[in-house]
Amino acid sequence: MLETITIGMALGDKYNIAVVFDKKGAETEVARLKNTKAGITEFFNGCRGATVAIEAGTHSPWISRLLEEMGCRVFVGNPRKLRFIWESKDKSDERDARMLGMVCRVEPRLLSPLHHRGQQAQADLSTIKSRDILVRTRANLINHARGIVKSTGERLPACSTESFARRCEEIVPSELRPALQPIFEAIKQLNILIREFDVKIEELCRDRYPETERLRQVPGVGPITSLAYVLSIEDPSRFAKSRQVGPFVGLTPKRDQSGDTDKQLRISKAGNEYLRQLLVGSAHYIIGPFGPDSNLRRHGLGIAARGGRNAKKRAVVAVARKLAVLLHQLWISNQAYEPFYNMKQVRAA
Repeated sequence: MLETITIGMALGDKYNIAVVFDKKGAETEVARLKNTKAGITEFFNGCRGATVAIEAGTHSPWISRLLEEMGCRVFVGNPRKLRFIWESKDKSDERDARMLGMVCRVEPRLLSPLHHRGQQAQADLSTIKSRDILVRTRANLINHARGIVKSTGERLPACSTESFARRCEEIVPSELRPALQPIFEAIKQLNILIREFDVKIEELCRDRYPETERLRQVPGVGPITSLAYVLSIEDPSRFAKSRQVGPFVGLTPKRDQSGDTDKQLRISKAGNEYLRQLLVGSAHYIIGPFGPDSNLRRHGLGIAARGGRNAKKRAVVAVARKLAVLLHQLWISNQAYEPFYNMKQVRAA
């Protein structure tokens, strides 16, 4: 009987609003429950086996896992696809929950449901994200120090971020040392923490995710990019074809076609923004001055050679998209990376 119940739930920071529908679609209950494991468990103990629709957000990963453990069928709606909810002129948590439940009853695919990664994968990905925020903080502190010194008519020498504190601390103008000394100390401490995270990430790749070794065969793909790729996708069988990974990370163009009109648009930038940034960074290396010769590099350089104002940007995005597809293919096929795979096929033919 409970399997016929559909529940739309609007998630809040402290409280959630749940609207319950019976088999015929009649609204039977509107409940306000605490956004805690105890509060959700207490309410859904009487609704085990129900179909639940929620919207992706801060709390949706752990709530969806909790409800699935309780035997519920959970659909996590993609907020980008639910304009009829967040563009409403009469928006409220109760209305949002009601709309989620109604749409889920009619056709769950209209929610464009998302797939949340597992708890362990989310915890391991947090290691990479924590390192990233430390790197960004270090860059901001270095820029701050350079800007302060430049405003006095002096300049700090160009150097790597790791050696900045060692090389520049002693040549800062004396009148600025009281203000910048704590900045240099913070940069030194950040260097230590970032190196510790690098060791942890290498250990994760080696001990828990050995499949990253296959991805790191491609020049420009290091431990961070390979691990983020594996953790973001988690299950490579989610994609029937490797080409589907390009749209998944938002590296394919949006489309607006009607009749004879088919506009040329920018990439969608959907999906995981951090993974997309890492793939673009790897693409920059592949077509940069230090990238080894390969099909990927030649593909990017060919696009860049066509000229135009944004030729280099288009080349980088195209290489990043091909790289996303290639990494998935290496992952599922367990094959060695062949830089000139297509050319090898042509010669054989």
